[in-house]
Amino acid sequence: MNFRTPAVRLGLLPAGIAIALTPAVAFAQAAPASGATELDRIQVTGSRIRGADMETQQPVITLTREALEKQGFTSVADVLQNLTSAGSPAISRSEPLASGENVGGYYVDIRNLGAQRTLVLMNGKRLGATTAGLQDLSQIPMGAVERIEILKDGASAIYGSDAIAAVVNVITRKRFDGAEASVYVGQYGEGDGDINQYSFTLGSEGERGGITMSAEYYKANPVWAKDRSFSASGSAGPNYPGAGFSTINEKGSFCDPCSTPGIKEGQPGYVAPADVKWYTLKDGGNPANRADYRLQTGADSVNANEQMMVSTGIERKSLYVNGNYDFTDAITLNTDVIYNERTTNQQIAGYPYQSASFGTPMAGDSAFNPNPGQETTFRRRLWEMPRTTESKLKTLRFAPSLEGYFDFAGKTWDWDVGALWNRNEITKTGRGDISLIAAEQALGTSFINANGVAQCGTAAKPVALSDCRPWNPLLPYGVAGPGSLADAATQEFLFPTFTNTGTTKTTSFTANIAGSIVTLPAGDLGVAMGVEHREEQGRYVPDAFAQSGQSTGLGSTTTSGKYDLDEVYLELNVPVLADMPFAKELSFNVASRYSDYSNFGDTLNSKFGFVWRPMGELLVRGTYAQGFRAPTIDDLYGGINSSFERYTDPCGIDATNSVNGNAACTAAGVAPGYVQLGQGLIPCDSYPCATPDQFISGSNPNLKPETSTSKTVGMVWSPRWVQGLDISLDWYRYEIKDMIIGDSVDRILRDCYVLGDASRCAGITRASDGHISSMTYGLANLGQMETEGYDLGIKYRLPEMAIGNFAIDWQTSYLASYDEQGQNSAGDNITIGRVGEAGLFRVRSNMGVTWAMGDFGVSYMARYYSGMKESCIAGRPCTQPDHIANGERDALRKVGSNTFHDLQVNWQAPWDATIAVGANNVFNHQGPIMFTQPNSNFPYYGGFDIGRFIYMKYTQRF
Repeated sequence: MNFRTPAVRLGLLPAGIAIALTPAVAFAQAAPASGATELDRIQVTGSRIRGADMETQQPVITLTREALEKQGFTSVADVLQNLTSAGSPAISRSEPLASGENVGGYYVDIRNLGAQRTLVLMNGKRLGATTAGLQDLSQIPMGAVERIEILKDGASAIYGSDAIAAVVNVITRKRFDGAEASVYVGQYGEGDGDINQYSFTLGSEGERGGITMSAEYYKANPVWAKDRSFSASGSAGPNYPGAGFSTINEKGSFCDPCSTPGIKEGQPGYVAPADVKWYTLKDGGNPANRADYRLQTGADSVNANEQMMVSTGIERKSLYVNGNYDFTDAITLNTDVIYNERTTNQQIAGYPYQSASFGTPMAGDSAFNPNPGQETTFRRRLWEMPRTTESKLKTLRFAPSLEGYFDFAGKTWDWDVGALWNRNEITKTGRGDISLIAAEQALGTSFINANGVAQCGTAAKPVALSDCRPWNPLLPYGVAGPGSLADAATQEFLFPTFTNTGTTKTTSFTANIAGSIVTLPAGDLGVAMGVEHREEQGRYVPDAFAQSGQSTGLGSTTTSGKYDLDEVYLELNVPVLADMPFAKELSFNVASRYSDYSNFGDTLNSKFGFVWRPMGELLVRGTYAQGFRAPTIDDLYGGINSSFERYTDPCGIDATNSVNGNAACTAAGVAPGYVQLGQGLIPCDSYPCATPDQFISGSNPNLKPETSTSKTVGMVWSPRWVQGLDISLDWYRYEIKDMIIGDSVDRILRDCYVLGDASRCAGITRASDGHISSMTYGLANLGQMETEGYDLGIKYRLPEMAIGNFAIDWQTSYLASYDEQGQNSAGDNITIGRVGEAGLFRVRSNMGVTWAMGDFGVSYMARYYSGMKESCIAGRPCTQPDHIANGERDALRKVGSNTFHDLQVNWQAPWDATIAVGANNVFNHQGPIMFTQPNSNFPYYGGFDIGRFIYMKYTQRF
């Protein structure tokens, strides 16, 4: 066992780690006569070997419960999202248009390598994942968290698949004795987005065991796009009101003449898109009278944002129970149980219905047809029925383990045997998409009966109202009359409730043993080894309407699959030198893990680390790690999905980096001067522009695992002449090969038309008018990426002063490079540098200052984000229109840096309570307009604050 004096030992750690380790010191054995204290063996994230020196070998950040309570965030994911090393949210709450199984969850992405490449553990065991491999942090109640450890390094050799970028280990409270109740209430300065959180923790500890229970209720109300300046006036912000407004409005309109799909220019019956005329009902006009219609103008366009959420609503109910019992002093049973219900609500604008897209014109003998005797093509925004989705996730997790220690040959060995059963059940309920079966009936033959009521069929052969309800799509929103979409019975007939269901299960069995084999001159040779068997299975079943394509909703088919694996690992910690000149400590850590998958074969991944302490106040560390990520169930066995995408067509002359007229665009049948067409086949006036047609995406059963290497070198310095100061600096570099990437429309169009990669054009189909009428794409092992950067941490706890105690915590991440592999138009491999894009900030920095005096305390945090860049959009500001990258035109727009300030004041009341009031983004700073809508469905970065949020927390201990 190694001996260190507590002052020297903890002085070598970043302050956050030192605080986290204080309980370990408190439980140390009695100090020997020399005054030194023998530290307990502890296990930290990133190593299976227990020991007093393990915590400094790798770049681990520890967030203690005390630190969590001084922030104004209410979920584990929100706290982690504000780490300087965190990337863009996988699915932000500002993306109400997002669909599928994963929507509504809270995910974390470290190093911007994707949330599926950050492994999340709870007490050292995996969280359950969706079929796409995303692990939802919302299932962990904040009231149950003791601390959070973040290993910012690859750890596949220790934990297996998915630990490419980092490992997040949430440690929960155990052997809590007493009771604690907490209330959190808050809202934005605009008076919306209310958050209410109530938690209660109760525990009892006896001589040989204890039980801890934590229950939590959380509800965050939605925020509406119409109530934020950046989203209220359209898709380009307040300086461009009307941009992105939809010509498919809530008034309804019909065309005369109309273009006919498939008829090309020069053929009989061809009508150019510019010559198509749309008519809408005059105010107070008779819908059945052709003369009461007028030409539709731009003033009739509708702002879909008026019905959309800019931040979705969420409700969560959680129950956590931990029980442990010491059978003997050396054998303990430990059990974790979690039950969680999470409900997320989304709303987007009513569907922009186009009869030509579904082959459902208004019948010539419809009672509402203004052109009797001929079928009428129309379009109508279904404003009366905004599209809503309620996503319910139920999680049940049971993780028992038997653990203990024994002495053998004078050495102490730790062991544990455990199991995990995690089951996620998801139910998604949606309404607002129209049944095409019902629509065809409602738009068919109809008449007005003797009672003045619209009825399907004819007077001679009527259809009962219980079986069919006629619909007049040309009757504007808010105007009463037969066939009105506002009629409850008509809505019930046309708009069914859609239900998607899914289940994922994770089952694992583990056994680990760790100890020391022999004592070397420099210390104990530590070893850990273990085995694991894990099974993953998942199934996601869309509604029958989605599978058959018989609604306006996005089409999709069933995802279903499973796989299992067996793994074995070995880890060694080898001390080489100790207490020598320029080598107070030199040790190496090596680990290797063999994995055998049922679906793709086996893999071996290893890791090497070193720790060198040239002097007592300075520590140098480094790691080299191999990593891999196995394809997920959704990657391999996912169903086909359809979606309406927003993109910029580089073959359109209005694209900032237009290639209209080049060989690739001409070969695709795009005419010179082509303007990208959006909804209603109307020329786009804002970019990215929404497609009028559904695109198809899907899985790829031929995917192979991703592989990676990560390297880190760092130092921790605690200068002896400045008590309380800790400085850490870490360099990292990741290289990922065979990345599994969900292809994007913009990426395909760039590769095909700009870079000239003909193989990427196969899935693109264009109509006779030049617009992209369909596209099929999916997942692929698309090359490789590399990223490199630095993390700097400065923590300083000032000496105690008469005016109180001050502490500074300054964390900064610098992104030196983030490069993806690509090809140029000549077919040469090129590097696409992405540093500076939204989410890929060159610099992220958090500076926190705390002050405490007596029962009062103040916490302040400044969150800094360096400037961003985005591709220029035609008709919008462009700061670098002549920018060239890799020999290709790449016009850029750059915006400045942003800083958000948080403040909290707390008071420790004499009745054992804590009262805190605070504000996140206290100065109500708003980020810049981002026309490309990164991580959002609005012209604003989805990872930024959307207003000043004011809150109050009250915690009572009993």
